Amino acid sequence: AANDYADVRQRHRNRGDAKRLVPLDKARAQRFDGDWANYTPPAPKQPGLHVFDDYPLAELLPLIDWTPFFNTWELAGRYPAILDDAIVGRQARELFADAQAMLKRIVDEKWLRAKAVIGLFPAQSTGDDVIVELHPHPSPLPPAGEGASTTTLHFLRQQTDKPVERPDFCLADFIAPQDSGKQDWIGAFAVTAGLGIEEHVARFEADHDDYNAILLKALADRLAEALAERLHQRVRTEFWGYVADETLDNEALIAEQYRGIRPAPGYPA
Repeated sequence: AANDYADVRQRHRNRGDAKRLVPLDKARAQRFDGDWANYTPPAPKQPGLHVFDDYPLAELLPLIDWTPFFNTWELAGRYPAILDDAIVGRQARELFADAQAMLKRIVDEKWLRAKAVIGLFPAQSTGDDVIVELHPHPSPLPPAGEGASTTTLHFLRQQTDKPVERPDFCLADFIAPQDSGKQDWIGAFAVTAGLGIEEHVARFEADHDDYNAILLKALADRLAEALAERLHQRVRTEFWGYVADETLDNEALIAEQYRGIRPAPGYPA
């Protein structure tokens, strides 16, 4: 055990050598420059809050990312190639067929309900923080700065020792600074596609059918991710509308070939 612990400590030391950290002040001095003097952020076409109380599940099916679904079952490989894999192809095809059959029941018999909310709000950055204007009413919003309270989003900055031409990024770098004279915006959204799942899982578990209980949970997870993908797509093309003519297939969406980002709190951005 002592030797194992020593090995772990050495690996951490090696990792630290590979990625040296710099003081925060130095990292902030090497921030990303958004060239705000030559860029005007596009204003959303439909700012404010938008609530979706019962999002159509059928609309989400073409946007499912199936590769993580197979990973859930410890079947290694990317979809659709995994279906013809020499080692796990047969199991993958059987699992995929079961998933398609259950998805049809989920949609046709309304096993699950999907809900979501998106919001597009005026925002400006100050250092590593973003000041967001909050309005008490949904869309449409009054002009920026009128009748709003504010909240502050605090973001971490990279502190990796990099060459001078490579910035130490922070998410706040991508929002126009208060002293830029430019009005910017920020979006936020939350989704779920698992409402109503408990009674169906309980029914499977009462029959000692762990396979279908796990299958349902895995599909609900995929639908939630598909709803996030769909709403981000609609933000880009409709609600914010800065790329109204976007035409990306699902493979391109999974590869994040769109313009924009959707970082998740709690994950490295």
